[in-house]
Amino acid sequence: MEWQAPAVVLDARPLGESGAVVSLLTEAHGRHAGLAKGGASRAQAPVWQRGNLVEARWVARLPDQLGALTGELVHPAAALAMEDPLALALLSAACAVAEGALPEREPHPRCFHGMVSLIARLGEGAGPLLPDYVRWEAELLGKLGYGLDLARCAATGTAEDLAWVSPRTGRAVSAAAGEPWAARLLPLPRYLLGQWGGEGPSDWLSGLRLTGHFLSRDVFGDRPGGLPQARAMLADRVGTLDARL
Repeated sequence: MEWQAPAVVLDARPLGESGAVVSLLTEAHGRHAGLAKGGASRAQAPVWQRGNLVEARWVARLPDQLGALTGELVHPAAALAMEDPLALALLSAACAVAEGALPEREPHPRCFHGMVSLIARLGEGAGPLLPDYVRWEAELLGKLGYGLDLARCAATGTAEDLAWVSPRTGRAVSAAAGEPWAARLLPLPRYLLGQWGGEGPSDWLSGLRLTGHFLSRDVFGDRPGGLPQARAMLADRVGTLDARL
């Protein structure tokens, strides 16, 4: 059994003296793990940093084995994000969510391409990428069977002036219909409706809280520790930016 493909490094855990069990996300093979011999060594550890894009090769005698993994660095996203705390937080959050949410060896090509797009543009600054990151999480929820219904108001059926999301059903609610229950509803940022204008830390945080609510409840609700710490830290960092304004 063998494959070779571009992959995003999601996680790498040391094993033995210098080995590492590496978790990758690929287009055709989904989330896939392998043993990188020497993966924790000084020479190889920079390759297997979380968020890096690599050209990976996996080989095993039987399909259900862990298999041996080798790789060449294509894009050093982890190193490039080190100088920007928000970019590093976004990169870590995306990897942690994908690692914890996606079923092993089940293809999710759109999730893979969405991650690659985020990684490739991190050098432009993390702030403008946060709406895309929230959209990536919303699409991930949909692929896992927990999609948000943002097409029409759950109460009136209108597609106009949608401003809220029900935390119970994941359905949109218009500003007028939701006003009496605003304190119980989740704000719906315009960028999730394909609309633009006014994005900033407050809008980024609203989106992170929205997708984070459903990730916490539906995807990570029965997992030890719940929502990954890296994802919570991203929301905290954006919340700090919002509080400064």
